[in-house]
Amino acid sequence: MSFFFPGIIGVSPRMQEVLRLLKLVAPSEATVLLLGDTGTGKELAAQAIHLNSSRRQGPFVVVNGAALPETLLESELFGHERGAFTGATSRKEGRFLLAHLGTLFLDEIGELHPTTQAKILRVLQAREFEPLGSTRTIKVDVRIIAATNRDLEGMVRSGSFRDDLFYRLHVFPITLPPLRERLDDIPLLADYFLGRYRDKYHRPVQGLAPEVLQAFRTYPWPGNIRELENIIERGVIVCQTRSLTLDDLPLLLQRYESAPLFTGEGEPSLPELERELILRTLEKMSRNRRQAAEVLGISLEELNFKMRAYRLED
Repeated sequence: MSFFFPGIIGVSPRMQEVLRLLKLVAPSEATVLLLGDTGTGKELAAQAIHLNSSRRQGPFVVVNGAALPETLLESELFGHERGAFTGATSRKEGRFLLAHLGTLFLDEIGELHPTTQAKILRVLQAREFEPLGSTRTIKVDVRIIAATNRDLEGMVRSGSFRDDLFYRLHVFPITLPPLRERLDDIPLLADYFLGRYRDKYHRPVQGLAPEVLQAFRTYPWPGNIRELENIIERGVIVCQTRSLTLDDLPLLLQRYESAPLFTGEGEPSLPELERELILRTLEKMSRNRRQAAEVLGISLEELNFKMRAYRLED
């Protein structure tokens, strides 16, 4: 059987293992739990499972558990009848029903409220549910793929995630590695994104200068593949030559071009160096985040993300 994994790029040992597991689980009907940091490609992996399954002709429906408040999320998942709640002016079909005979991808499953967790558990067990405001029971045939960047086992121990739902989801777990653990894939990913945005913006850039690849290999990538894609897109927009150079990168990346790979005991790690650079820049800018982001050459959203990751918000 041939397998089709669009958008998934990787020759590193960690990614080859991920691809091996995707090939094994895709033809089955097993529930899959995708684990890994934000930006590691969990939705692409879910799409790959769907496209290589017997349900490939059916719908692939995505629900983000962190994007909506509990009441609206339940409506999105299970649908509702007219008048079920304030603002429900018409009947609506939920994502479970829309995914019938296909695959439902439950992203950010760790963000779900306990009430919603219980209702999802019932669908997994009985393959049926009731829309909000209705007494009719709807049966569905849906394959579930869930994903999270949180420690679900720790949440089960703390009581914030149902243990019975966890074990229903934890049938076939696959962990997607962070970009810093798959350095061999960075040139391939960078070239892929370079081609995409060169064509999109009709820019002359054709490749990456060697010092750019060196910076990419030493940078810790807290935002993973999504961060790499954003940096390549920005670079393509500002680049005026045929090669992307350090001058086309955010200042934060430029600092890593000649950074040594610290391996000796007691030496600072790359994330520690980045944390220190952000902290010093914030202090220099009197904690003005917008000004600090401009000096570092990154967006305010990216700076906020890194501050949360490095626990600098206080």
